[in-house]
Amino acid sequence: MMREHQHEEKTARHLDRLSEALDSGVQSQVRTLLNSLNGAEIGDLLESLPQTRRQVVWDLVKVDLDGDVLVEVNDEVRAGLIRDTSPDDLIQAVGDLDIDDLADILNDLPDAVITEVLRAMDRQDRERLEQVLSYPEDSAGGLMNPDVVTVRPDVSLDVVLRYLRLRGELPDVFDQLFVVRRTGKYLGQLKLADVLTSEPTALVSDLIDTSTEAIPVTMTARQVAIEFEHDDLISAPVIDENGLLLGRITIDDVVDVIREEGEHMVLTSAGLDEEDDIFAPVMHSARRRWVWLGVNLVTTLLAAVVLYAFQPTLDQLVELAVLFPVVMSMGGIAGTQTLTLMIRGMATGQVSARNSMAILRKELAVGVLNGILFSIVIGTIAFLWYGNVGLGLVMAFAIVANLVAGALAGALIPVILKRMSIDPALAGGVVLTTVTDVIGILAFIGLASYLLLAT
Repeated sequence: MMREHQHEEKTARHLDRLSEALDSGVQSQVRTLLNSLNGAEIGDLLESLPQTRRQVVWDLVKVDLDGDVLVEVNDEVRAGLIRDTSPDDLIQAVGDLDIDDLADILNDLPDAVITEVLRAMDRQDRERLEQVLSYPEDSAGGLMNPDVVTVRPDVSLDVVLRYLRLRGELPDVFDQLFVVRRTGKYLGQLKLADVLTSEPTALVSDLIDTSTEAIPVTMTARQVAIEFEHDDLISAPVIDENGLLLGRITIDDVVDVIREEGEHMVLTSAGLDEEDDIFAPVMHSARRRWVWLGVNLVTTLLAAVVLYAFQPTLDQLVELAVLFPVVMSMGGIAGTQTLTLMIRGMATGQVSARNSMAILRKELAVGVLNGILFSIVIGTIAFLWYGNVGLGLVMAFAIVANLVAGALAGALIPVILKRMSIDPALAGGVVLTTVTDVIGILAFIGLASYLLLAT
């Protein structure tokens, strides 16, 4: 949390400095600032600027940084930057990218640029790129970088050191070599620390580490992030179904996955896309939100129809109109708490078919306990407010019913939506709100109609 706060402060400082430099109209000041930043930091700034200023800043970014910036920005901003960049500059910008980074943005590039980039690559790199592109983007295969350093188990560390010196350039985030047979079958890992600290005459086979399992190429990106977290990995090998080494995944790729997952959960709960440009044209942004607003309108009208059915009751007991928002709000909050826990548990693999019933029973128990506690509090408040014992009892019962309903809905809705292949983070909140609103109206106003008006 501390590091996240520091990152936000740093981005804000950079944005303030950049805005001052742009306001001054002195391009040299803007260039000086940009030259002091890396691709990720420039990407954050570009996403934070209105489109007119974004274009000015983009034109001042050094071409050899353009590729790193394009990898870091979201899809919509990237598309705009690519449109505003000449083909020659694009070819130069992406030519030095790592294979995995190039694979992430290749399909966004113009066809002519793709052709020239592929033509400039050697056969081995083209094959590696095709290999990465053959796997889904959100899988281990889509994340991996095929640029790996491998050694045989029967060579000495002295040979390994001479090989590394001869190779010269090493991959980024390099902490271990991978041990393979001549056929390419993965055997284990050789830590760089062991290579540097052990006797040069020692054999690789004596120091091979097999404690960490390789990652299957078909594993989801989300599960890869979980594996890195559980095993405190910096890098990990990726293998196919036959155990052949295909590439490696590094911690910087996993951090991107974690960040994207967090953004996805926050934004989709509001019907937004993490790839949207915050400074997109007004009509463009409005159209994207129409569908979600329409869905919300339909569900809200459903609750209004149920409420309309009890119009006579509301006309006679005006107190109900004052109190029923309390019932709906309490149920909605209780349901949202459970819904959030379930969605997070699904994302981390902690919720499955085997333990979902246990979670359901636990959340129901929590709903009952909280319902009893707050029913006493709110029922007492309603009695003291209006001096009506019956109204206080109805309020208390409705709170219990809606908190239990909220807990039940919050636990079941994400499971049902996932089985229907619908993202729970996207649709769960709307469905939950509808359920708790309708149950709250039925429990509170329906019971009031039966008990208070009947008597």
